[in-house]
Amino acid sequence: MKKTIALAMALTMTTAALAGCSSSSSTPATTAAPKAEAGTEAAGDTKTAEPEAKKGGGKLVVYSPNSEGLMNATIPLFEEKYGVDVEVIQAGTGELVKRIQSEKNDPYADVLFGGSWSLAFDNEDLWEPYVSPNDSGVLDAYKNTCGFITGNVLDGSCLIVNTDLIGDIKVEGYADLLNPELKGKIATADPANSSSAFAQLTNILLAMGGYEDDAAWKYVEDLFTNIDGKIIESSSGVYKGVADGEYLVGLSYEDPCAQLVKDGAPVKIIYPKEGSVYLPASATIVKGAKNMDNAKLFIDFIISEEVQNIWGTTLTNRPVLKDAKTSDFMTPMSDIYVIEEDIPYVSAHKKELVNKYTDIFTSIESSK
Repeated sequence: MKKTIALAMALTMTTAALAGCSSSSSTPATTAAPKAEAGTEAAGDTKTAEPEAKKGGGKLVVYSPNSEGLMNATIPLFEEKYGVDVEVIQAGTGELVKRIQSEKNDPYADVLFGGSWSLAFDNEDLWEPYVSPNDSGVLDAYKNTCGFITGNVLDGSCLIVNTDLIGDIKVEGYADLLNPELKGKIATADPANSSSAFAQLTNILLAMGGYEDDAAWKYVEDLFTNIDGKIIESSSGVYKGVADGEYLVGLSYEDPCAQLVKDGAPVKIIYPKEGSVYLPASATIVKGAKNMDNAKLFIDFIISEEVQNIWGTTLTNRPVLKDAKTSDFMTPMSDIYVIEEDIPYVSAHKKELVNKYTDIFTSIESSK
């Protein structure tokens, strides 16, 4: 595997990625669904050849913001299995999308592997329409309904508690965070500056009534009053602060929290009884890709049973296939109340949601 930007790729398996393609309403729903028929295609898609028919070596250029763990669990296996020479260029999602835009008339990348659903969706003109036959096995809420974004791993908002310090304080969901005993002991990053904290904000709003619901926003006000101005600079500071005993509870996301559980830290993941939102990481084929057959093969590969089972048993993100295996240290999805974010709405209204939160937080702090 060749690589031209960012970190060196050691052949080890560790952590995972993050956000995907759904255009659902904000009505709470679980992710389980019956299997659809294989070979489903969006309008305008070119009919897909079977993966076996596309073997034959050649090249593939992958742009990716994904973690080393996810890349190391994926790229070498693809190269070995199909004899394809993969060149990987790693950088942040925004930077990679800008590069793809600048290369629009002469694409260098074939695939963008990873990144947020909203950014991919907002740049539809950059992507080749394609729905993999393997999309039929994806959890219903995360299927490629838009026709050009393939969800491949999931990461969800959660709470993390320090098991050594929480004592008899009950934390089963968002409502419990208003307990006066937790005032100043709840860790969160800033929703205005942290993607995971913003995901928590929209999860909270959806779980407590809806993005525009007055009662949900009143809960946000009450919660941040109890947080008492303790805003952490980074998302990593939240789960690390709880694990280190600086805070009793944190508003975080599953991937790093599950890694702490796996490593034996004194923490427990709480999936709010009001509901948890899971967002799928996106993968897209660049329009006019020079290695189109291999690009489609790669999309098929990352949502194949083989790869999804590897991710599910070695990484700390969840696979998107409904029947994929997961590790013992991961709570079964069937035991989590999953609610479905209206990703297009959140993407379109992000600025006003952030502004409303900022006004609430400023008002709380100024009233002290």
